[in-house]
Amino acid sequence: MASSMPSKKQKKNKKHDKYSLSDLKTLGHQLLSSRAHVNNLPLLLSFINPSTRPKYALESLLSLQSFFIPLLPQLPSSTVSSSFTSDSQGDPEFIYRTWVRSKFDDFVQSLLDIVICSQSDDSLREVVLDTLMEFVKVGNGGKFHSAIYYRLLHNIVHSSLEVDDILLELLASKYFKYIDIRYFTYISFEKLSRSIGTNDISDDRRERLDTTGVNQPESSLDLSVHKLSHLLSRIPPLEGSDDKAEYDMWNPAGIFTEKENDKGHTGKQRKGESTNIKVLSPANIAKKMKLKFTKAWISFLRLTLPVDVYKEVLVNLHQVVIPYLSNPLMLCDFLTRSYDIGGVVSVMALSSLFVLMTQHSLEYPNFYEKLYALLEPSIFMAKHRAKFFQLLDSCLKSPLLPAYLAAAFCKKLSRLSLAVPPSGALVIIALIHNLLRRHPSINCLVHQEDGNETTKDTTGAESGADDDSTEASSPSREMSSIKPSIDPFDDKQTDPLKTNAMRSSLWEVDTLRHHYCPPVSRFVLSLENDLTVRAKTTEVSVKDFSSGSYATIFGDEIRRRVKQVPLAFYTATPTMLFPESDFLGWTFKMKDKDSTTVLDNTAKENDHISAKRSRVETS
Repeated sequence: MASSMPSKKQKKNKKHDKYSLSDLKTLGHQLLSSRAHVNNLPLLLSFINPSTRPKYALESLLSLQSFFIPLLPQLPSSTVSSSFTSDSQGDPEFIYRTWVRSKFDDFVQSLLDIVICSQSDDSLREVVLDTLMEFVKVGNGGKFHSAIYYRLLHNIVHSSLEVDDILLELLASKYFKYIDIRYFTYISFEKLSRSIGTNDISDDRRERLDTTGVNQPESSLDLSVHKLSHLLSRIPPLEGSDDKAEYDMWNPAGIFTEKENDKGHTGKQRKGESTNIKVLSPANIAKKMKLKFTKAWISFLRLTLPVDVYKEVLVNLHQVVIPYLSNPLMLCDFLTRSYDIGGVVSVMALSSLFVLMTQHSLEYPNFYEKLYALLEPSIFMAKHRAKFFQLLDSCLKSPLLPAYLAAAFCKKLSRLSLAVPPSGALVIIALIHNLLRRHPSINCLVHQEDGNETTKDTTGAESGADDDSTEASSPSREMSSIKPSIDPFDDKQTDPLKTNAMRSSLWEVDTLRHHYCPPVSRFVLSLENDLTVRAKTTEVSVKDFSSGSYATIFGDEIRRRVKQVPLAFYTATPTMLFPESDFLGWTFKMKDKDSTTVLDNTAKENDHISAKRSRVETS
């Protein structure tokens, strides 16, 4: 019985079917011509909803927009209209304006319902967005109506719209170029981030980063964070703060203006003095923008970010965020937590952390220990390895680094060269070349005869790093028990001080001279030069090798002009399958008796085969 009854939506559609486009135009003209036809206002409002046909909704929208815009400066605010006193109840004009104000609020809400509805016509949604932004421009007594703009952003962020929806693109491309809209966007995003943060209490990013390989359904909070991140990244940075800078404003009489009287001073207006609107200087505008920009980003980074958003933010943070913050050191907690996670997340956080350390005097304890822990074979196949190797080279450039620390990095890279692709070996050779040139005290790693010869030097170097350690003299005692053929370097140790790198040698680099890849075996010859003579050597640009791969190596070899072309035949007839030079240090001994037996058996088999072949031929 209940299912046979028509719904409210069906009743409304039947009611709308009574009117044609010409009827709606007539209703709109009547509403604009005289207050006597004000009852047309609720009827036109009923056509503003996502289920209405686009032509009807557009016709009603144009009439209502023309009706409300001239009245907006005269209408009371929503709070005043909802709680007017008994003294104003007898004022017909105030009652009329209060009623119009309530209808305007209903109109704005209907527009918001259409603009966030993905099923609505795209052209209609664009017109609705433009209408809302017009109300934002003049809806607050001729000033910027931040409440309507916040409602617009709130509905977009908390809606089911996808990140690639056309509405987000329209908002960013058409309106983010205005400086005052950017200003109120930052304010709104700060509020939205706080509201989202209260709904998502958990703040354990490590747990979420461990589930990168699991395809989990995207929650509504994650979708909201994605849209916040997308819109924040689409806001263009501040162009400049000099006196010649010019900013486009959506509302010229907005937040970046101040009143100035005829005598030139600002402040309260005195009697008999006229005031003029003066735009703030670019320096003051830039100062205000930096404060709001900082608050918006800090509030956003306090959220529990999805993994893909978290990584995207870390990659671009040092370029699009840090240069425009009022105090970049406010990011130190976020970056240090990210750097402590390890793996690819630490690699992404390294760029921003390096900027804070070198440009903003951030002191980060155990920085080089964490950097040393990132040296793993997987880093040579990571997506952002090029930037990491360049930063690694920059971090190891200081001549004030202790010898044991430079030696630990040099030896760790040398050990990794045995397990990385050829492109990684080229980067390692470049890094080792620069380390040996910058730190002459570790050149003993190039060639060490035995442990006794370098005991004094290494003991002094490592004890200087830890003068109070009771084990400072223990290396000299331990050296006598270490066999010359055993490498004392401990590649499993995470503390560079305890790796015994200064007592080792770069024997792994010597093996690269026989590497199967020609560019590696050629490039390693550069380490044979005396790198302690700085006047005759230059540093190698790590950038030239950091983004290498099999494809780049193959392309370079194809383009390379060789002096001697490889031949497809032997110049001398080979006498054995494997020459003895391929097995240096190996001996293959066979007993004479066994060898004689093998030869006799082989001869008998050959005679048997030849006799059988002759019998077949005679038959």
